[in-house]
Amino acid sequence: MGKFILKAKLIVMNFLQFAIWGSYLTTLGNFLASKDYAKYIGYFYASQGIVSMFFPSLLGIVADSWIQAQHLYIISHFLCGLSMLATGYFALGSVQIIPMYISFFIAIGFYMASLSLSYAVAYNALEKNGLDTVKSFPPIRFFGTVGFIVTMWIVDLLGYKEGPQQFFISGGLNLVLAVFAFVIPKCEIDPNQVKKSLVSRMGLDALKLFTDTKMAVFFIFSMFLGVCLQITNSYANPYVSSFQDIKEYENTFGAKHASILISLSQISEALCILLIPFFLKRFGIKNVLLIAMIAWVLRFSLFGLGNPGNGLILFIISCIVYGVAFDFFNISGSLFVDKETDESIRSSAQGLFMFMTNGVGATIGTLGAQVVINHYVYDEKIADDKLAVWKGWRISWYIFAAYALIIAIVFALLFRYRKEDEKLTDDEKKAQEVAKAAEIEAGEDKLVDHVEKN
Repeated sequence: MGKFILKAKLIVMNFLQFAIWGSYLTTLGNFLASKDYAKYIGYFYASQGIVSMFFPSLLGIVADSWIQAQHLYIISHFLCGLSMLATGYFALGSVQIIPMYISFFIAIGFYMASLSLSYAVAYNALEKNGLDTVKSFPPIRFFGTVGFIVTMWIVDLLGYKEGPQQFFISGGLNLVLAVFAFVIPKCEIDPNQVKKSLVSRMGLDALKLFTDTKMAVFFIFSMFLGVCLQITNSYANPYVSSFQDIKEYENTFGAKHASILISLSQISEALCILLIPFFLKRFGIKNVLLIAMIAWVLRFSLFGLGNPGNGLILFIISCIVYGVAFDFFNISGSLFVDKETDESIRSSAQGLFMFMTNGVGATIGTLGAQVVINHYVYDEKIADDKLAVWKGWRISWYIFAAYALIIAIVFALLFRYRKEDEKLTDDEKKAQEVAKAAEIEAGEDKLVDHVEKN
């Protein structure tokens, strides 16, 4: 019964966590475009990447060393909620774009930190209750995607895609989650932290993961693949909605209700989460990440080939593969970090993963995508030529697909991680480390003896 209640709490937490995000993430671009700020869409979405470079890592350090993770989680959502409500206020009427951006930037900072903390809280609670995170977490995370879809549909069906209401919904849900979070499991701070060096207590030990070639390559490619994460979130809705300007497609369901069409991506994501345990066990982390990269290639290229009319099936397939592209990278990568890091730096390690993917990678991706799309789509020279705009969108998607393909090929050649390594238990891994240390020590003794004799 205790485990059932635990899972129920984590399910509600994940549902609200991602419902907050779903209320604006795919429609923010529509709002900005409707207010003649289309050329600045990338800056707003890039703010998610910028804050992810330091907010999650900073709060992860604090959670590892000083304040329990669930307490920081409550504070993050409370401050995020107030800031997002302020964003909605500045978006009313004649948009005050600078104050709106500042309040949005602050809100996103606390939200991205809370996202990293939510993983740490869930993994900690599951492990303390004797549950396998690889098997137990994906079904719980499934309900996060359900929450994302629910608010996407609400915003679309109520006609809020181009309105400030989406920010008020997000702000309100943040405050609801802040209150609910008082009942989520506790994350006790490791008492051994106080005995460690200042560097260790600050959580900077997570940086030592870069001394491990395997982990260094993993984090670097996480950054490169993170480039892809926010491109469709930023531009898919404005792209599909733009078909309303083409007479052949103006009355199609997809063009009118782009959010509902795009939500197939999140439905696919929800279902693909459930496949992660099987794929990780069957194929190993390297192949699962490689599958995710190929899925990104298909995601972008099919977007370029499709349309909401006779090419609707291509849009649908693109949405289906998105689930593989996102989950097999984000969730599997997070689980990989959890399994490969020591418990004392787990929150910091998750923050580092967030830093590389949703931070550095996503920032480069959204700003780079803005340069590409501003050139091919939002150029004033072709603004009145709807056919030229459509062709510009297609070229942009093909460029993104080519990038993902290059990353997949290089990753396949450079990342070294045997599937057999993942079958080892923690005790077996420790035994291997002890044996390796003993072997090194024996070698050093032989060297000393040799030097002394000569």
